[in-house]
Amino acid sequence: MQIETAEVMIATPDGQMPAFLCKPAKTGRQPAILLLMEAFGLTSHIREVTVRIANEGYTVLSPNLYYRERPPNTFGYDEVEPATAMMWRLDFGQPVEADLEAALAYLASSADVDPERIGVTGFCLGGGLTFLTACRFSDRIAAAAPFYGMVLDEWIEAVKEITVPVYLFFGGADPFISRDRVRQIDARFDELGKEYRLKVYPEADHGFFCHERSSYHPAAAKDAWQELISFFQAHL
Repeated sequence: MQIETAEVMIATPDGQMPAFLCKPAKTGRQPAILLLMEAFGLTSHIREVTVRIANEGYTVLSPNLYYRERPPNTFGYDEVEPATAMMWRLDFGQPVEADLEAALAYLASSADVDPERIGVTGFCLGGGLTFLTACRFSDRIAAAAPFYGMVLDEWIEAVKEITVPVYLFFGGADPFISRDRVRQIDARFDELGKEYRLKVYPEADHGFFCHERSSYHPAAAKDAWQELISFFQAHL
């Protein structure tokens, strides 16, 4: 499929947020995906995933959520400490929610996007923020698929606000997200009767989807990709 790419700017209450936009070179309104970055920033890997999803027939937007920080705000996968430090400087309250809302509004207002068919996915930091997007903006999206996102206690409470299908992916050997936490998330969705799936890859570590990380797990990554695309095809 022929893909068009562009570097775009999204207006937020705190200034202009850069983003990478990919879309199929075809006419007509298309479904769209908001792809949220890892703690390492808007890396070459995230850009590759943006193109990869666009090749499935989606307009895909990947914003740089570190735009408030002075460069460098993208890190190598061996630069865990500075990446983690920058991640925790994010304000996960109103500022980040405003960023997510602005990115969704950008997609919804695009002439070639069907605003009723917008999904969201993300990895690591972006996985957690995908979860948050489902909690706060179910009225703006049609489906959400978070990958190994750390979930705050208040977000688990906010699951009651989710009204869209959710597919959660976790690694069973993830040192950052305990099995107890995954069970807690699973139980919360189940007790509220939400439409969801949760898949744990027993031998996979945190970051298992990224082929540039030492924790890459090819079998889990392949299966998760197939599951992700099938999920979005069903709901978008």
